[in-house]
Amino acid sequence: MAKYLLLKHYRGAPAPANNVPMDQWTPEEITAHVKYMQDLAVRLEGTGEFVDAQALAPEGTWVRYDGEGRPPVTDGPFAETKDLIAGWMVVDVDSHERAVELAGELSAAPGAGGKPLHEWLELRPFLAAPPTITE
Repeated sequence: MAKYLLLKHYRGAPAPANNVPMDQWTPEEITAHVKYMQDLAVRLEGTGEFVDAQALAPEGTWVRYDGEGRPPVTDGPFAETKDLIAGWMVVDVDSHERAVELAGELSAAPGAGGKPLHEWLELRPFLAAPPTITE
């Protein structure tokens, strides 16, 4: 089995087919969207393929070590992750093809008007082991 991250972005990928920002959805549309993802997670729990799924709050802070005895530095000249990453699902599957299939299913979560979002998801495999250093 191999673990994959199905990463949901707010922006940075091509626009989804149903490109209505969530803050313009009705409460019923938001509920349907969340229920779709919860139902998918429950189904994958049943097959043993579900590992984790989380939605992220919009607030966040960049933090960096700034040297011995100095307080950490917060924020910086970077794109705010809170503007980019909406959430994720982690699956543990038998093949890359199965991970692609599940990402496609997650992409079909309903959005405005109950129509599938067709949103782009970033599919990333977890490293099975730390990289080896060769000299």
